[in-house]
Amino acid sequence: MTDTGEDAGTEPAAEEPAESAEPAAPAPLGVPREPTGLPAVDALLERLGEADDLPADGHLAVYEDVHRGLRAELTSLDAHPASAPRPHDPRS
Repeated sequence: MTDTGEDAGTEPAAEEPAESAEPAAPAPLGVPREPTGLPAVDALLERLGEADDLPADGHLAVYEDVHRGLRAELTSLDAHPASAPRPHDPRS
């Protein structure tokens, strides 16, 4: 018997494709943004769409900016409660 160094009945291992060193390009998530009717809030929500064109490490700056803006809008409602919509009072 001669030994050729190969096991009979086994196939050579298939080479796995090498992983790409480049990260995937940014791709839109496709999350719809519906208008709220409040121009300042709608502008901030549209700003979230800018994250679709950024790599993941750029998302945080956009999210923090939008969060800051939404907090400012909520704070302004507290400062001017008369302009805020009032819920229906069933006692009237």
